[in-house]
Amino acid sequence: QVQLVESGGGLVQAGGSLRLSCAASGSIQRALVISWYRQPPGAQREGVATITSGGDTNYRDSVKGRFTISRDNAKNTVYLQMDSLKPEDTAVYYCKVQTLVTSYWGQGTQVTVSS
Repeated sequence: QVQLVESGGGLVQAGGSLRLSCAASGSIQRALVISWYRQPPGAQREGVATITSGGDTNYRDSVKGRFTISRDNAKNTVYLQMDSLKPEDTAVYYCKVQTLVTSYWGQGTQVTVSS
């Protein structure tokens, strides 16, 4: 069982930056894919960024060039660096760890971008 705790959310003005962290209670070295999702107000949850065990990354089009996902296996932590934030980035952000047999979700952290 792996528990995930997100942190780093908050209120920021448009154009600002935040770095989200997702700390795992267990090792993430065996995770096949680690992802950040978000759920905007009144909308469905959507994928934001992924990173594989090999370090390959992928981003949704709307965040490309602004967000960077990274992982530190030694610290069992995944990060999402968010720059040039826009009001439409406002959402609850979740991390997800996918292994061969199951997946784990964190509880989410709120990001609010004011115009």
